[in-house]
Amino acid sequence: MSKNVRIINIGRQFGSGGRLIAAELGRILNIPVYDNELITKAAEESGFSKQLFAGKDEKRSLFSFSSFFSSGRYSMSDNYLSDNELFKIQGNVIRKLAEESPSIFIGRCSDYILRERTDCLDVFICAPMEARIKLVCERENLTPEDAEDLIIRKDRTRKTYYDYFTFGDWGVASNYDLCIDSSILGIEGTARFIADFKDLLAK
Repeated sequence: MSKNVRIINIGRQFGSGGRLIAAELGRILNIPVYDNELITKAAEESGFSKQLFAGKDEKRSLFSFSSFFSSGRYSMSDNYLSDNELFKIQGNVIRKLAEESPSIFIGRCSDYILRERTDCLDVFICAPMEARIKLVCERENLTPEDAEDLIIRKDRTRKTYYDYFTFGDWGVASNYDLCIDSSILGIEGTARFIADFKDLLAK
């Protein structure tokens, strides 16, 4: 059965190059890619400062927002904005953007938020630890040991965030339409593979 894909949701291990792959995929398909842009759009939608969302990006905890509050439509309760409220705001932005045009969303549980849609392709980008360490060392100017520690922490944070809000299991193959090791084809090759896979589904 053919599937006309308008939305691509990309989950990724830290250091797998997921953001770079998404950017290249957006260039190939000529559609917008939403990552940090979602923080700004969510802040605009709610009226809160984007610094609040940046500090909470794909993380779980309870933050005071007394120093961030501007004039948003969302109600205050004991000077706190909960994880669930932040997630709801960002989810509304993702759903609105998905309605407006074909898009690529990076992380932020977009596959779960858009789970009712039939035009989504859910992708997970992974890579062996040694390949991820190499990329993070180059990108962050870290030692291999520090890069590995950072990778482990970031992956744990993403998993905790995803599993909490989706009741799922981050990175488990059965949750996605396509899982791909970016170290095999590289950034451009992986992006091209996803684009070709998308076209194959339409046939």
